Amino acid sequence: MEKQKIHLQYPLNATSKTILWNAISTPSGLEGWFADGVQSDNKTVTFFWGKTESRSAEIIAVRAYSFIRFRWTDLKNSRDYFEFRMSNSELTNDFTLEIIDFAAENEVDDMRELWDSQVETLRRVCGF
Repeated sequence: MEKQKIHLQYPLNATSKTILWNAISTPSGLEGWFADGVQSDNKTVTFFWGKTESRSAEIIAVRAYSFIRFRWTDLKNSRDYFEFRMSNSELTNDFTLEIIDFAAENEVDDMRELWDSQVETLRRVCGF
């Protein structure tokens, strides 16, 4: 089934690029808002939710303080990925978190709601 690309933008009242970068790119940062547990082994990151659910992703591209792109390892032949990208407004010095993901057409609204919820947790945990 063909998936469609979802591009979401979340303005954050964050003035520290280090805090935001750590939240989207390190195991301890991702544990605060994206998953219950995160283990990283070089280019492979395993995410844990609850006591039984886990999923691994490969880091396929990264530019420090700019973006990190993952591809789920169980989707070997897929071009789909999910990406966290941060940008800074020179005018306000605030950051925007952009999330790019893919979902089946009938799952787009659910995916948006899930990301909205995840980013609200990120805001609360990091004080954005």
